Amino acid sequence: MSEPLYVPVLPVRQHARMAYERLRPDIQASVAPLWNLPPSPGATPTQLRQAHWQKELRQVRGVHRRHPGWIDAPFAEATQTPAFAEILAEYSALNHLLRPVTGPERGEAQQTAALETARRCGSGVGVRVRMPGEWDGAVAEAVGALLTRVDRAVPVDLLLDLGAVLPGRPDAGKEALRALDALVTPAGEWRTVAVLGGAFPHVTDDMARFGEPHEEPRADWDMWHEIRAARRESLPQLGYGDYGVQPPAALATEPGGGGPPWGVLRYTTDRSFVLCKVLNGGPDRTAGIRAAARRIRDLPDFRTAVASAGETWLRDCADGPVTDSEGTGTHTQWLWAGSVQHMTHVVRSLPGT
Repeated sequence: MSEPLYVPVLPVRQHARMAYERLRPDIQASVAPLWNLPPSPGATPTQLRQAHWQKELRQVRGVHRRHPGWIDAPFAEATQTPAFAEILAEYSALNHLLRPVTGPERGEAQQTAALETARRCGSGVGVRVRMPGEWDGAVAEAVGALLTRVDRAVPVDLLLDLGAVLPGRPDAGKEALRALDALVTPAGEWRTVAVLGGAFPHVTDDMARFGEPHEEPRADWDMWHEIRAARRESLPQLGYGDYGVQPPAALATEPGGGGPPWGVLRYTTDRSFVLCKVLNGGPDRTAGIRAAARRIRDLPDFRTAVASAGETWLRDCADGPVTDSEGTGTHTQWLWAGSVQHMTHVVRSLPGT
């Protein structure tokens, strides 16, 4: 089984699962999502086993019939570790394609559970090393200690997680290289190595005018090219990863609850993230959404309506009648369409595709 080129960090939610399902087969073959379970503060083991996200997790498992991915519960509380470990072990064992994840900062119980699941299932384990700022050399020692506990027959994947990489973090590439130099040795403990960093920026009330495309530079893409240009001989299998069309903080929000009275249409180009805010109510809703879709469709960098299901949806929305709201979507529709076009464009932009 060939290892993937692209590792998107995705929540176990309907819009993300729908986006992964709608990828073309050749694109999906190059994608291995890092699925994140949502936080469940204060939930008991029984409540976790009956949580509403369990249904979505079953569907996520169902779409991974041929391609690998990882599954993580980064927001689990210490008292929830046994229950989460049981849940993740079940889904990892069912198809041997969803690999458990641990990390150097996780508690011993969580590390033990992930490593034992990896040993029993044989599919491997992901080691997620968070680096929200400068590289801390002490983390390498913690990772080394964790690796000593891994069964020699278990493949191990390094997931270097930089979180958001925005223009205000110009040294992210240099810090990532420092981390990789410390963590990756010629001995080759890692099956795969991926750098995860960057995402669409958080959209605020005062960002952009409704219906007008707003562009933000892709600092994460600049970081990736800086890492690639360094040409470390120890990194022949280096993969790219990001947080897609939502900022990392979106993973930490509980499902449900209210949101702003507006939504966002999203598009990815080689150099920028394009955001277009739309009203999600009122008499001008339909006309506003269709006008925003037209503005994205008319961008010089728009990749035609057949580039992916995301572009197809934008084209159809743009061409629909202003007297009919059908096809203008909801938050779920806007997120999956944005995710499909983004993941497709990333895969096609990476070397080797």
